[in-house]
Amino acid sequence: MALGALELANPIVAASGTFGHGDEVAGVCDPSRLGAVTAKSQASFAWAGNPPPRLHPAAAGMVNAVGLQGHGIEHWLVHDLPGLRARGARVIASIWGHTVDDYRAAAEMLAPAAAAVVAVELNLSCPNTRHGSEIFAHDAAATAEVVRSVAATDLGLPLFAKLSAGTADLPRISGAALEAGATGLTLVNTVRALLVDAEARRSVLGSSGGGLSGPAIKPIALRAVHDVTRAHPGTPVIGTGGVTSGVDAVEMLLAGATAVGVGTATFLEPRATLRIVDELTTWCAKHGVLRASELTGALRWDQP
Repeated sequence: MALGALELANPIVAASGTFGHGDEVAGVCDPSRLGAVTAKSQASFAWAGNPPPRLHPAAAGMVNAVGLQGHGIEHWLVHDLPGLRARGARVIASIWGHTVDDYRAAAEMLAPAAAAVVAVELNLSCPNTRHGSEIFAHDAAATAEVVRSVAATDLGLPLFAKLSAGTADLPRISGAALEAGATGLTLVNTVRALLVDAEARRSVLGSSGGGLSGPAIKPIALRAVHDVTRAHPGTPVIGTGGVTSGVDAVEMLLAGATAVGVGTATFLEPRATLRIVDELTTWCAKHGVLRASELTGALRWDQP
């Protein structure tokens, strides 16, 4: 399966955060069987993230306010990337920042290790930092500025802009990212959310709010993938949001995704990605589908 310049052995991608501590999680979930692994987003600097508690279950998923905690790109290159590579993972590095210059700096730090990763994700849409009200992915011009800045570093790698469903302008913002130099898109990030402790009359999490992920957002993610791929045919898209089964992956592909990201499901079941690969393979065999890529954008709108 091709994702622009990125070739994947299969369409299932372990999504951001799943392999935040690469070697540890990879030890129980063989990453060589996955299309790729998108590592936890890192900035050009170390970042402490939000105060605890940071995770809490919701009715159909979870809300997190981790706040992009990380040791930074330089630490990740030394302590996490080698472990993933040693276990056969095809790694998508993910970067974030507060400013355009932060993104460019992170990309420049990645340059010496460009041969060790297969693509770079630009996380433009995380809602659970203290700057959450100022999300790059909610503005077409801001999105384009970041993508253009990173593209100018000439890493020689596919660039995937990770965007938000929290805007009515998603197809237009996607177009801005693509015109600025993005190879493809990751759709979508978590959805802004709040959990309340009624007895304490305060937020359940240490932060004032967070991001909802899991099965609750799958219909939102499906719609986002569908709308964007209809507006921009042929765009490589990693569809992510609420995928917990092989059938979920099929649905994401039918909506227009080229590959499927799995994240929250692995918090409950660390090997979920491998199970989903097997379920997708079984579904395809049962339905006479020779390649998962045949499903991409094959959604029917005619009535039975």
